Amino acid sequence: MAENTLTADQAVQAVNEGLPSGRVAPAAHLAADMAQAGERSQGAVALREVQFAPQFGLRARRGSEPAAALEGMLGLPLPAGHGEVSGDPDGQHVIWMSPDEFLAVDVSRQQAPGDTLQLEEALEGLPGQAVDLSANRTILELTGARARQVLEKGSHVDLHPRAFATGTAVVTVLGPVPVILHKFADDGFRLYPRASFADYLVRWLLDATEEYCHEEVL
Repeated sequence: MAENTLTADQAVQAVNEGLPSGRVAPAAHLAADMAQAGERSQGAVALREVQFAPQFGLRARRGSEPAAALEGMLGLPLPAGHGEVSGDPDGQHVIWMSPDEFLAVDVSRQQAPGDTLQLEEALEGLPGQAVDLSANRTILELTGARARQVLEKGSHVDLHPRAFATGTAVVTVLGPVPVILHKFADDGFRLYPRASFADYLVRWLLDATEEYCHEEVL
């Protein structure tokens, strides 16, 4: 079993512990189902939700004064072009969305009130933008030796490593669901669906993993 795969009971416990009062992650009700898929596949695939990670929408042209202000506050350069990501994929990083639009994410911690204040202050009087989008999307993390094959059942982009290298992130569609897709590790992908699509996409992924939860019949 993969090291980051929780048992079903551990997944439910993790959902019920340490969360802000009254706050429920979009796919929390499916935590046990996700954990069971990892158990049944013996680590071939593992699916979990990264709950409440801070996500900041940034608007600025690279090389401009607002971009420099954001980069100084983040301690990271804004990525240069389509598919690029800067920073630490296991901590704070920035995803390219368009020539003047970026998504800053930190998967090492949970969102806290006032997270964007320093970014907003850095842009004071400048034609840029920093907006807290943490509640807009959730993050689903799919890992394991069969992760790519699961996504290829509904991916609209070529996920072969020669076309979609580790560190690449794009805005695309998986099945019918618009997502940001980030290959953060050789066998690891993060998907960012809108919160309202989280239930559907998790169930779609669970269905796509089902064939890896049984012994291969020759």
